[in-house]
Amino acid sequence: MADATGRTEAPPSPDTPDDEGGKGFWHELPVLIVVALVIAIVIKTFLIQAFYIPSPSMEPTLRHGDRVLVCRICTRFGGVDRGDVIVFADPNPDPHDGEGFVRETLRWLAEGVGVAQPEDEDFIKRVIGLPGDVIEIRQGQVLVNGVALDERYLDPAADTRSYGPETIPDGMLFVMGDNRLVSGDSRFPPPTGVGLVPEDRVIGDAFVRVWPPSRWGWI
Repeated sequence: MADATGRTEAPPSPDTPDDEGGKGFWHELPVLIVVALVIAIVIKTFLIQAFYIPSPSMEPTLRHGDRVLVCRICTRFGGVDRGDVIVFADPNPDPHDGEGFVRETLRWLAEGVGVAQPEDEDFIKRVIGLPGDVIEIRQGQVLVNGVALDERYLDPAADTRSYGPETIPDGMLFVMGDNRLVSGDSRFPPPTGVGLVPEDRVIGDAFVRVWPPSRWGWI
């Protein structure tokens, strides 16, 4: 096209917008990755986290290999109720040498995005006793404050062992696995079981099975 002086202008290159768009994408990619990592860490730290069931101690409710979602925010605002299936950090962790602020921060970030395992083992059990409750087991029948629990979630296999009575101290929880014959729970002190669980070790409330698909369902 000629202008007023008679000179011909070259048409704009059709590749220019695409080239700029491609460069813009690559410039923005690191920011998008950082934002995605931050969102993933926030969700895992404060909202919902997936957990793998590593043993048969919660059968038949949860089987070895199941994956569940755990609501972290539920227990922080709603507390823990009797009958809840909770995930909690090891109540009796091994002492760790100090790693320093930088290494601890990097480990926290790696755990947040799922590329590193927590140093302390996590457990999943059912809450049976709350602070102040009196727990007693008579030949397998659980009584809380003298009242027998209706535990329809248990396997028909009978566990005839007895326990207690014991009053649960303030700030502590009494937990048991649904598979009573193999569960190392609050009935047993470490290292055989987990003993009583401090409330501040609770990670969250398991509320749904998500894997395998054939076992999807609310807990």
